Amino acid sequence: MNIKLRENNYAFIDGANLHRGIQELGWKLDYKRFRIFLRHKYQVQRAYLFLGYLDKNVGLYRDLQNWGYTLDLKPTVRDTNQEVKGNCDAELVLRAVSEMYEGLYDKAVIVSGDGDFRCLIEFLDQRNKLEHVIAPNYTKCSILIKKAVPIRLSFLNRFKDKLKYQWALK
Repeated sequence: MNIKLRENNYAFIDGANLHRGIQELGWKLDYKRFRIFLRHKYQVQRAYLFLGYLDKNVGLYRDLQNWGYTLDLKPTVRDTNQEVKGNCDAELVLRAVSEMYEGLYDKAVIVSGDGDFRCLIEFLDQRNKLEHVIAPNYTKCSILIKKAVPIRLSFLNRFKDKLKYQWALK
C-alpha cells in the first residue's frame, strides 16, 4: 500500500508584492480563502506573511492571524515619493533559509513575482526544498523568476474564481 505522508511545507509570502500584484489585476484577494488554498494545494502548514506595519491595520493583522498566517511585521518608512515602504525582502530570505537549515519544513512555497527572490528560489530548488513559486500577476512578474523555475511557477489570476474576495450580504 502506497500512502503519501502529509508534507510539512511552509509558505513565505511577500505581502506588498502580493497586494500590489492583485490590485493591478483589478480584484481583491480573499486572504482567508488564500490560506485554505495554500493548505490544500501545497500542504502549507505555516504561512509567513511579511508586511510593513501600519497602526491603521491592526484589525487586519488580527484577522490574518486568525485565518492562519504567521505575521512578520516590519517598521515602515516613507520614500521620496511619500510611498510607505516596509522593506521585508531580507527578512523573508533569512527566514526561509534559516528554517530550512533548522529542518523545520519539507519544502517552501514562495509567493512573489519580485526578481530579487531569484537567488532564494534557485538556492531552494538546488537543494530540493522548493515546492512552488506563486506570482500574483503574470505581466508584473520578473523575467528572472519566469526563467528560474518555469515548471513550478503559477499565477494567481489563474485562480481568480476561487480566491477573489466576495462581498457578503448580511
